[in-house]
Amino acid sequence: MKSLFSVMVLSLALVFVQSRAVADMPSEKDKPENPNIVSGRKAIDAKDFKSAVGHLTKAVQEEPNNADAQSMLGYSYRKSGTFDKSMEHYQRALKIDANHRSAHEYLGELYLDMNQLDNADKQLAALKKACPFFGKCEEFDDLKKAIDAYKAKKK
Repeated sequence: MKSLFSVMVLSLALVFVQSRAVADMPSEKDKPENPNIVSGRKAIDAKDFKSAVGHLTKAVQEEPNNADAQSMLGYSYRKSGTFDKSMEHYQRALKIDANHRSAHEYLGELYLDMNQLDNADKQLAALKKACPFFGKCEEFDDLKKAIDAYKAKKK
């Protein structure tokens, strides 16, 4: 009985030590963000979309599989009026991450800019599936609002 207890204590201690070692390892979030993404985000915040395109183009060259960078580049192109490039980068973001909520929202808004309501509605439906709380998330709400405003304007 005493040896069984010793084995259990030793096993628990080993599990604790292993979990601490894993917890101390740097996670993906601990690595510094790509400086071009940081600069691109600042340019977007300042509504300097031409500068954002420059920074984010470098970012996607350095990290082609970064769905966030692809989506932000698509957004910057859309706000600059370059819809074909915008479409290209939203689609790349969604190829990397089919549930990328920002890419779905912004692609839906691009479709509205291109007078393609049916395609915008498809992005809204995709967001309903991608949002974690039964279709409730900020991106869904924002695209729904944009679609409602588009419809009201067309009446």
